[in-house]
Amino acid sequence: MSAKSQLPRPTDAELEILTVLWSLGPSTVRDVHETVVRRKPAQYTTVLKTLQIMAEKGLVQRNEKQRAHIYSAARPREWTQQQLAGDLLQRAFGGSAASLMLGALSAHRASREELAELRKFLEEYEKGKP
Repeated sequence: MSAKSQLPRPTDAELEILTVLWSLGPSTVRDVHETVVRRKPAQYTTVLKTLQIMAEKGLVQRNEKQRAHIYSAARPREWTQQQLAGDLLQRAFGGSAASLMLGALSAHRASREELAELRKFLEEYEKGKP
């Protein structure tokens, strides 16, 4: 895997900002800050500094063409989720997908819709489609 495709694992604060960017799309620091403070107290300067660090790490892209810089997630939500899941799979479950799924299902009761989606995914996976 190339260094470009292997971004650093985001911290909890960085993941929260990525979630905002995935939801809003390209955004100013002010937009991100206003969304974050609806959930928890956060200083504008802290959000700004975190976004600057994330840009250095390659987790976000910064468009400096306008007066207010516009930030966007460098990778789609699904890509990041796959990276985080793969990392967790290796670190906490010894590479066992079954142990990961059992752990997830025992920690959180899945809805009928989620279970149906999992069954469909497993059927397609067995056929070699995903």
